[in-house]
Amino acid sequence: MAEGEKLIPINIEDEMKSAYIDYSMSVIVSRALPDVRDGLKPVHRRVLFGMHELGVRSNSAHKKSARIVGEVLGKYHPHGDTSVYDSMVRMAQEWSLRYMLVDGQGNFGSIDGDSPAAMRYTEARMRKIADDMLADIEKDTVDHQLNFDDSLQEPTVLPTRVPNLLINGASGIAVGMATNMPPHNLSEVVDGTVAYIDNHDIEIDEIMTHIKAPDFPTGGIIYGYDGVKEAFHTGKGRVVMRAKATFEEVQGRDCIVVTEIPYQVNKADMIKKTADLVNEKKIEGIATIRDESDRNGMRIVYILRKDAIPNIVLNTLYKYTSLQASFSVNNIALVNGRPQLLNVKEMIHYFVEHRHEVVVRRTKFELKKAEDRAHILEGLIIASDNIDEVIAIIRASSNADAARESLMERFKLSEIQAKAIVDMRLRQLTGLEQDKLRSEYEEIIKTIADLKDILEKKERRMQIIKDELLEIKDKYGDLRRSEINFAGGDLSMEDMIPDEQVVITISHAGYIKRTSLSEYKTQNRGGVGQKASSTRNEDFLEHLFVGTNHQYMLFFTQNGKCYWMRVFEIPEGSRTSKGRAIQNLVNIESDDMVKAFICTQDLKDEEYVNNHYVIMATKKGMVKKTSLEQYSRPRQNGINAIGIREDDELLEAKLTTGSSQIFLGLKSGKAIRFEEGKTRPMGRNASGVRGVTLAHENDEVIGMVSVNDLEEEILVVSENGYGKRSSIEDYRITNRGGKGVKTISITEKTGGLVAIKNVSDSDDLMIINKSGIAIRMSVEDLRVMGRATQGVRLINIKGNDSIAAVAKVMKEEPQIDGENIVQEGAKEEDGTALDNNSPEITE
Repeated sequence: MAEGEKLIPINIEDEMKSAYIDYSMSVIVSRALPDVRDGLKPVHRRVLFGMHELGVRSNSAHKKSARIVGEVLGKYHPHGDTSVYDSMVRMAQEWSLRYMLVDGQGNFGSIDGDSPAAMRYTEARMRKIADDMLADIEKDTVDHQLNFDDSLQEPTVLPTRVPNLLINGASGIAVGMATNMPPHNLSEVVDGTVAYIDNHDIEIDEIMTHIKAPDFPTGGIIYGYDGVKEAFHTGKGRVVMRAKATFEEVQGRDCIVVTEIPYQVNKADMIKKTADLVNEKKIEGIATIRDESDRNGMRIVYILRKDAIPNIVLNTLYKYTSLQASFSVNNIALVNGRPQLLNVKEMIHYFVEHRHEVVVRRTKFELKKAEDRAHILEGLIIASDNIDEVIAIIRASSNADAARESLMERFKLSEIQAKAIVDMRLRQLTGLEQDKLRSEYEEIIKTIADLKDILEKKERRMQIIKDELLEIKDKYGDLRRSEINFAGGDLSMEDMIPDEQVVITISHAGYIKRTSLSEYKTQNRGGVGQKASSTRNEDFLEHLFVGTNHQYMLFFTQNGKCYWMRVFEIPEGSRTSKGRAIQNLVNIESDDMVKAFICTQDLKDEEYVNNHYVIMATKKGMVKKTSLEQYSRPRQNGINAIGIREDDELLEAKLTTGSSQIFLGLKSGKAIRFEEGKTRPMGRNASGVRGVTLAHENDEVIGMVSVNDLEEEILVVSENGYGKRSSIEDYRITNRGGKGVKTISITEKTGGLVAIKNVSDSDDLMIINKSGIAIRMSVEDLRVMGRATQGVRLINIKGNDSIAAVAKVMKEEPQIDGENIVQEGAKEEDGTALDNNSPEITE
């Protein structure tokens, strides 16, 4: 140890604490957080000031970036050329800053994340808006501090006329805190600031009528307003952003075209990740992705598969890719050197306060300058009034100093005035110049009075701030780029899916699909029918149902379990496609089969679920009634719907209002009619009560109908294609559990009963054979007959074929189209209209 030195023992913990606090404060104040007044971090402020000092302004030629970086690095920011160049580059990127501050020439990177060219290749200069951020800096408007080596002065803040923090935002990670401020629209911010100047007690909600939401440089859609509201009120919030997408048809294929993406999303990365998800089958329905962006703008094209629904694919993209992103607002900025969380009103307040200080300091500076000039002019006017004596005194003096002394003594002048007289040129002795002196003096006296008035009256200073802001708005204001979807946050996926009617078919082997109802045509009775579905070997269509996209599907299986799904989640297929296995869509057990399904409205509507019931019937004649509320919270693995006894299975489930009449049809040709009220509501696990007594051990229930409208008729169909409709009144009401009455005369020719339906003249029938042939016919073609008759032939059965399923659809006025009757304006039972303009889907 050298002489005179000594060791001071310190606690390492205390040293670490104090050293780390010093470091963290240095990062917070001198690196990562913007100043609330000019919205700039030190590096950006130094870049702009360095360019200003170099003279690289908006009206001068571009200079090499390396020259600018060298200037800033050598004079103000000794932290590496990369940090300076990267900051300057960002200020020149139109996708990074809403209002660019630097005008770049050369390769400044791209939205795909490409790096900018090295600084030796690029050139830059300030933009006009940056000039306005430095306006009046030479008028002592802001404080200056010494630079890193105490050799130069640099501004601690810029005297900006532009509310930069609000219009460009900021982001930075300090130690123990971070900031993430969104950009806003300049015109809106100026309007909001002017409103605040007019009324300092303005509410934030009122400011929001001017500044509606953030406005991102890349445009897009702000989806939902709750996060925006929260951010404006508290300084923290989550703004959801969505890409702007449209649907187009390119070469006969549906396409999703994206023209704007969320802020700070890397386009190339997003496309690559989307392609990976498509390849991994996590996103279905996309055939190829093309990036067709060029100098005219962005254009990302997602070409869809033939069977894909654009709305569902777009929603899936929003869900799984960066086409939907969120911006977490965290408005932390330095207020008087301390980090503070700010709401929108506070940010405006501090900006206005800063502008007020700048105006005051600028006015004081101009006043002092004007007073100094007036003082000199007073001396010059005195001299011109006594010009002969002045000349005589100067000629008589031995040198300039002596002349000054003499003048000061003779005319009671100050040293500055005397010096100005001595330095006066001979031409100022002309009469014209003397008149100029007097008019200049008069003008400057008026200016001094005006400047003093400004310093005395706050309202005048505020008016100046307003006028300058409105001038900025005129120069740089533009329209919003980001659209606002106010309802967005409350919308769910189905809101983008048309609520059109669809035919849902389920095959015997459990393959399901939905098809637009408009794909099916009406034929006259006795026709051969259209191919409804290509099924697998020995498979046939067993269930057919008409519902709408937004309804909920409840699946009931033969083992008495219930599963839940939305109709639009069922894969769409053409009339001839096979569909998808239900096992792949719901977690159904391998030895189970879907036997019934119900379309319901919103299961979250308490009034709806409490006023509706599910009536179930089993093959062995058991019936059970349960409130729909019991099925309003299904789990992923299904729930028990009914306790099924041995040798029995669930056959049918219907949605009722509690006041229906129930018909059960038997294979043996009998039917029973009883009041639903005879069955009390039971819990989910109950097995139910006897609904009908079977005629013999081979007999079984083939269907159940619930009837509300007694003017309807009962339609029955036998397996060999015979059918008829009978009046409901033909069936007397009995107690449940009876043997029933004859509904159709069963013979070898007709075969056993396979279907029982309630119909009216306004219905169409859809009949499907086990071979997959479908026929659609009008119920009004069938005359009403007695219940004991054999009926008429509905469909020509070929060979060993037989009828698999019968369903009904409602129609209004049929329209003749060639030989077929095409159903127009069809309605579901709840009266929702059918959209006949749905696109043709070909496989």
